[in-house]
Formats: sequence, structure tokens, C-alpha cells
Amino acid sequence: MEEVLKLLNENNSVQENLQILNEQLKGRIVFSTSFGIEDQVITNEIFSNKLENIEVFTLDTGRLFPETYDVWDKSNLKYGNKIKPFYPEAVTIEKYVLDNGINGFYNSVDLRKECCNIRKVQPLNRALKGANVWITGLRAEQSQNRQGMKLVEWDEAHQLFKFNPLLNWTTEEVVEYLQKKGVPYNTLHHKGFISIGCAPCTRAVKEGEDFRAGRWWWEDQSKKECGLHK
Repeated sequence: MEEVLKLLNENNSVQENLQILNEQLKGRIVFSTSFGIEDQVITNEIFSNKLENIEVFTLDTGRLFPETYDVWDKSNLKYGNKIKPFYPEAVTIEKYVLDNGINGFYNSVDLRKECCNIRKVQPLNRALKGANVWITGLRAEQSQNRQGMKLVEWDEAHQLFKFNPLLNWTTEEVVEYLQKKGVPYNTLHHKGFISIGCAPCTRAVKEGEDFRAGRWWWEDQSKKECGLHK
């Protein structure tokens, strides 16, 4: 496996790197999409090139924007593929809401992280079970926490390799790709939303603000990760 991963490099196109994984890696390969602009680039590459050994899934937290569900639906229709959903465990989220209220995550960082854990981290763990390589749409430009990432890195928490094919892409390159290829994207991006998560936890970003300023906007900047990417 590691010999195949060494073939992945920044001199290859995204398509070339994904084809190497699809054709040469003997193991389970998964791609997690949240239907952001980066993820739509990768989704288009996987489905348009019929890379059938790469599984595509998403985490439906139950609190997503209607515009996000619209991109999901349009993507399924465009490519004729079904993106597999993973949901929170009903009993667990029912107890959280009963104990803390429907919007209890506003009350403390710990309660917000607990909500993220139930709605995102636990479903992700189920989705990644048995996987050897996890493809993500992470880019270094997105936050300070992500500037130290590598194209291929070992994810200790999930015991697998993580592949970030758009690591060094700029926002302009991502947008240009979507426009050129006619790929569906979230219309909230036209309204100042850059990083789009759950509706109660995401706002539009003002001019000059950080990429992640709109996520968990009531919290300190240093705390703005949900636990999916440690």
C-alpha cells in the first residue's frame, strides 16, 4: 500500500492521483463529501472518470442548510450515482436534545463539541471503519490549523492514510474548475458563506475575515474544529 501512496504527488493532476488509487491500491478507499466547493471538484473527478473503487459518502447531521441538500440532490442526478449517507444515532441525539435543548450547543464549547461528536464524529467513525485510505477536500488555505498538512499523511486517530488531493489549490482555482466543468455547487457561496456546515453554526463571512470565521462564530478562533480532522 505504501508503495502505491508514494506514487501520489503534486506534479500529477487530481485525476491522475485518483486514478492511481483507484487502479493500484488493494484496499478500501473512501471519500467524504460535505458538498463544499472543494468536495464538488473531487466528486466530479471520481464520478466523471468512473473511479468505481472509491466510495463516496456524506455525513447528514440533520441540521444542514436546504441549499446543501439541493447540491446533494443535483449531484446524484448529474452523475447517476448515489452518495451514501451516514446519520447520527437516534437514541444518542434524542438524549442530547432532551438534556440540553435543541440549540444547547450555543451554551458552552463543551456542549458544542458534544453535539459535533454525536452528529459528525461518531457517524464518521462508522463510515471509515475498515477503510485504508480516506480522501478529503481539505486545503491548506482554509485555516492555520491546516497549513501544516501533507498531501498524504497518517491519521493516527482513525488508523488509516489520509489523502488531500486539493491541498495546495487556491479558492480561485477551485471556483474556475467548477465553472469550467459545469459542476453543481452551493449557492450560499454567493452570499458570503465560505466554509459551510450546519445551519445554526454557520454564518456569512465579512470582508477581511478568516476563512473559518463563519463557523461556530460565537467561539474563540482557536477552537474552530469539530473533531473530524485532528
